[in-house]
Amino acid sequence: MSEPRAFWLDEQFDREHGTDTGGRYEAEVRRRIDDFANTWGDISPVEFAATAWRVATALSPGFVRWHRRIVSATCARSPWDGSMVCAVTVVSRWPAELTWTRQWQRDRGWRDWPQLFGQYTTPTEQDQTRSPHLRAMLQVEAPVPLDQLPPAPDGPDDDVATTARRAMVVLARELNDLLAPMIGQLDAGVPAGS
Repeated sequence: MSEPRAFWLDEQFDREHGTDTGGRYEAEVRRRIDDFANTWGDISPVEFAATAWRVATALSPGFVRWHRRIVSATCARSPWDGSMVCAVTVVSRWPAELTWTRQWQRDRGWRDWPQLFGQYTTPTEQDQTRSPHLRAMLQVEAPVPLDQLPPAPDGPDDDVATTARRAMVVLARELNDLLAPMIGQLDAGVPAGS
């Protein structure tokens, strides 16, 4: 069984819905060029890449896509040392301590994550009035290697859109390497070593 993708770039949708001068993401970067103003010429590529990530994930659908188990993903500069860190929220099953016995449920009809066409969703207001829900999530906070990130452009006249796209390729690859094994294990639904 192959490992699932945790993160990837939706290149096809981006090209199909782009403009004459490039993809949809590049057009959005050019439109939001002022968002990058405090990153020009920065010796570290982190703030530029974090801004490019925010632009990529703000598109609907996002230029950066993620597995259905991932609820949110941010990349930002660490206030501690300026490195790149990510915060990713992942849908999980209930912890083993809660599945060992159902005694704690007291016949109240506890429900897990609702799914619609395979996508994890929030319980509707109506669902919340009918039964209690316990939706387990894992919060991943981790450093992201930045040695492959492209240097920050010197100004808005540089090829900002292409550099932002290259930064997204690196971040999607690094986050995929970090989280795909975990996503695969969660999807398998079998404890490791079983």
